[in-house]
Amino acid sequence: MRILDVLQKEAILVDLKSQDKKGVLEELVTPLTHIAHIDQEDLVRVLIERERLGSTGIGGGIGIPHGKLKGLKSLVLGFGLSRRGVDFESIDGRPTHIFFLLITPENSTGVHLKLLAQISRILKNDPFKKKLFNAADSEEVLSIIDEEDEEF
Repeated sequence: MRILDVLQKEAILVDLKSQDKKGVLEELVTPLTHIAHIDQEDLVRVLIERERLGSTGIGGGIGIPHGKLKGLKSLVLGFGLSRRGVDFESIDGRPTHIFFLLITPENSTGVHLKLLAQISRILKNDPFKKKLFNAADSEEVLSIIDEEDEEF
């Protein structure tokens, strides 16, 4: 499986408007609720509960909010870009600009962890992060990810 096997063009937002964590989560889940036919409030609640355990703002301008949702048939992935940056309570205290949002079915721990590891791995590449930050649209985001994306 590759990141692009689950990231759909409609789930890519290159101009997030929100300036706080809850707003960003609400923005990021909106396209996913349509793609996976899931309730937006349920999804935001699951993500906020996960954030209470510890921020998914991993530092370096990156956030990987994730959670497990009962009744979800297959994992869904979203991408968001905040040009101004958001206080996402990152471990380094700096603003978060690049977001990957991962929602998985309750019983899919293996795939969930593999996809999180794959996303984390490619985001350690600074030139890759810079290209993503400068992406003009969803097509460009897909193209940039395709260059780094490998089977896991």
